[in-house]
Amino acid sequence: MNGWIQLVGRILLAHIFVLAGLNKLGAWEATGQYMAAMGVPASLLPLVVLLEVGGGLLLALGLFTRWAAWALAIFTVLAAIIFHSQISDQIQMILFMKNLAITGGLLTVASLDRPALSLDARRMRKS
Repeated sequence: MNGWIQLVGRILLAHIFVLAGLNKLGAWEATGQYMAAMGVPASLLPLVVLLEVGGGLLLALGLFTRWAAWALAIFTVLAAIIFHSQISDQIQMILFMKNLAITGGLLTVASLDRPALSLDARRMRKS
């Protein structure tokens, strides 16, 4: 049962990143402008989309799981600090705390030696 719980947990964590990355593709200009307004170069947008979509898919599939989880955890903390640090605004505080909670889940995934029901586990069995 733990294997299925890990799989569902990875998918639930991954979906927010995949959807966010895909949404940025549909709102490329607006996202770039928002990033620039927050002091982040819009030229980083392709890397953000690649990390969100690619990292999310790797996490869901359980491929290079630790690397994907660590990369997304670091990204999520940075996003919280850069985009949601006005904690006097209740909405921003909720978004900041949401990012910290997601980071906690990602760190939990990163701590797994061999995630169950994953491509990493399959690769480890073959070698």
